Amino acid sequence: MQPVLLPIYPDTGLALGGLGRTKVYELITSGELRTVKIGRRRFVPASAVEEYVARLEQRSAA
Repeated sequence: MQPVLLPIYPDTGLALGGLGRTKVYELITSGELRTVKIGRRRFVPASAVEEYVARLEQRSAA
């Protein structure tokens, strides 16, 4: 079973091809990567990673 929510780091960075923590936080701060908050912790939905990658593919195809 694939995880639905990924911890911000390191799992999200790994899902995006090994991005570092700083870049992952930049994507979150810029609004390019959605997050959800549960209690005090913040997670990145797996669907948000897929949406971000789809946007990257669209940009590179144009």
